[in-house]
Amino acid sequence: MDIFDKCHRFTRAKETIEAGIYPYFIPLSGNDGPRVMMENREVIMIGSNNYLGLTHDERVVEAAVEATRRYGTSCSGSRFLNGTLDIHLELEEKLARFMNRESALIFSTGYMSNVGAISTIAGKNDYIIIDKSDHASIYAGTWAATGATVKRFPHGDINKLEQVLAGLNVNKGKIIVCDGVFSMEGDVVDLHSIVPLAKKYNARIYIDEAHGIGVLGKHGRGACEFLGMEEPVDIVMSTFSKSFASLGGFVAGPEVVINFIKHFAGPLVFSASPTPAATAAVLKTLDIIQTEPEHMQRLKYIGDTMRREFKTLGFDIGTSKDTPIIPIYIREDEKTFMFWRRLFDEGVFANAVISPAVAPDKALIRTSFMSSLTDNDLEQVLAAMRKVGNELHII
Repeated sequence: MDIFDKCHRFTRAKETIEAGIYPYFIPLSGNDGPRVMMENREVIMIGSNNYLGLTHDERVVEAAVEATRRYGTSCSGSRFLNGTLDIHLELEEKLARFMNRESALIFSTGYMSNVGAISTIAGKNDYIIIDKSDHASIYAGTWAATGATVKRFPHGDINKLEQVLAGLNVNKGKIIVCDGVFSMEGDVVDLHSIVPLAKKYNARIYIDEAHGIGVLGKHGRGACEFLGMEEPVDIVMSTFSKSFASLGGFVAGPEVVINFIKHFAGPLVFSASPTPAATAAVLKTLDIIQTEPEHMQRLKYIGDTMRREFKTLGFDIGTSKDTPIIPIYIREDEKTFMFWRRLFDEGVFANAVISPAVAPDKALIRTSFMSSLTDNDLEQVLAAMRKVGNELHII
């Protein structure tokens, strides 16, 4: 057998391309936030995680440009050696203060943040307990945690979580890792139930706030703040590629833990550090999040409005609540691709999501909204959704 045989057997992408319903790797030739250019025409974007619409904010763009002029395009080294800039340290200090944590550490991507932190914290003789709907980067972190035992529980099933915890060796370290906002379902972690269980079974808590920061909480600190449960959570993580309108990620928590990750996380020690432009963009967006709450207020209005309207039309949106992530459950792969294609034909881009990103019977159209969408944009989206939903007998 040749190692490339599996590549030749993979024909699904080619088949969907030939059928005209392939929904992935569609190039953008122009991007103005809520409206983008695809296939030489303008479409409304409801598939982006640019929640606060800040990727085109002139202040953010200028901050990135100015940092590039000052520091160049790359640090050409890892944080561990020659790649730490003064603005990296400035950002870590400001993130720690913003998140009410002792210390913070930035990585070059959000994915690397989870892989680096989880695989460094947990090791031989430790347990990692995760929600089955956690992000792929959390799974990758568990796989990289050499010697650790991984336990999963069904999404949001607190009874099953307790059963898992009750069956673990009391003399081993334990950490519960969950998304704060689940990226496909659009629902929020049940910290009010998880925290008591963590205390009962002597487990630490790690929350991925990638889709929560800038979206939830009075100050935009995410699901933990939104739920009033910041203090019981030991470590928080987030990415810069959503509300922060940039690229990278961070973890924040006790100084002794962050210092340990800083010196032993392979994805930090052996990867090039965040670019000056990306770092400066985050610094500016962090300032905007803290001083201009109107962006979050508009986002909440849009999320609540579209959730209500989708339900009124008759779509199955599952357990989405309080967030700008609203799934439209189709539950069949081919029909999901067809729905995506027809929606795109009507001038709206969303995301078609199938297994393994979701369970095989939970194929969906993932819609995610940004605060810069206009009321007219939303009306056009609803009209397109209504039309396609009726055509394909989804509603």
